[in-house]
Amino acid sequence: MSNPMPQRSEYPHFQPITTRWHDNDAYGHINNVTYYSFFDTAVNTYLIQVGGLDIHDGEVVGFVVSSSCDYFASIAFPDRIEIGLRVGKLGNSSVQYELAVFKEGEQEASAAGRFVHVFVDRASNRPVSIPAPLREALERLTV
Repeated sequence: MSNPMPQRSEYPHFQPITTRWHDNDAYGHINNVTYYSFFDTAVNTYLIQVGGLDIHDGEVVGFVVSSSCDYFASIAFPDRIEIGLRVGKLGNSSVQYELAVFKEGEQEASAAGRFVHVFVDRASNRPVSIPAPLREALERLTV
């Protein structure tokens, strides 16, 4: 890989995650699909706590329309990890998150990924402008 591993200092927000026994696969490390769950947890925790997203009754919801992940080093239960979160691109109805998985206390990422949310009206599933409180929360993470 030609790009250097992401560094902790490149991310303005971190979400701690505790790995679980069942996250490990037969090879003794966290299974690749679990990283997407880590990303979803980090983003949605931030949107709920900082942006006021109402996942149960709100008129607007975020749909994941694209995602990817690159892996640099293994993690395994019982590693304690932190997901670095930043916004790479903020549009009218969409946002591209850039995320990195760091073992607790380490400066270089074990994995890095991205995903795109499109915010839609819950009833119609049609794209809508990102509501002001969410936009303000996302702007704090823009690099």
